[in-house]
Amino acid sequence: MEVEALDGSDGDSRWSKLGTTLPVRNVQALAAVAAGELTGDAIERDIQRYIQPDIDADAVIPAHSDEVPVIDLGRLTDAESVEAETAKLRFACEEWGFFQLVNHGVPDEIILAIRRDIEKFFQLPLDVKNAYAQRQGDLQGYGQAFILSHDQKLDWADMFGLYTQPPQARDMSFWPSQPPMFRSECAFFLFKTGFLFLIERNWT
Repeated sequence: MEVEALDGSDGDSRWSKLGTTLPVRNVQALAAVAAGELTGDAIERDIQRYIQPDIDADAVIPAHSDEVPVIDLGRLTDAESVEAETAKLRFACEEWGFFQLVNHGVPDEIILAIRRDIEKFFQLPLDVKNAYAQRQGDLQGYGQAFILSHDQKLDWADMFGLYTQPPQARDMSFWPSQPPMFRSECAFFLFKTGFLFLIERNWT
């Protein structure tokens, strides 16, 4: 299955403006410092950005903190339960910013396949992953997200982001050719989850 997309190899589509991030040194490259493979003042300054100050754990874990909200898609599409489930969804979005979706109808094997390919991507050599590195001012690609300041503390993790919906937001220059099955597995995943995007558009 082929991925339907716009040819965004120039990275200059309006979708690239949906978010921004400053470039930072790759976490995998910084990890080489521990092995003595990289040295220098610039490297040491970068490492300091990953060291978080000591904080009181109670200050970041509210007393009312519970499990991540779970939203049942079946209840959202049922006339008898849609009002109550929509209220739960609104609460999850406003108070948490994310939620777990269940009864979505996407087979487990499809989810496992795309997860497997993403894990394989992160296991690739650094120079291969850097071929899909983020461009300055764009959230798509391999790197870190939402870095807005050169003094900002960083997470000890790299990310890989793609715009998948709507199809015209897809910039295929960021879609890796390795692992070999990534594009086809992702295309099948998007085909199976496309109805979720349509439902989301009806709610917004």
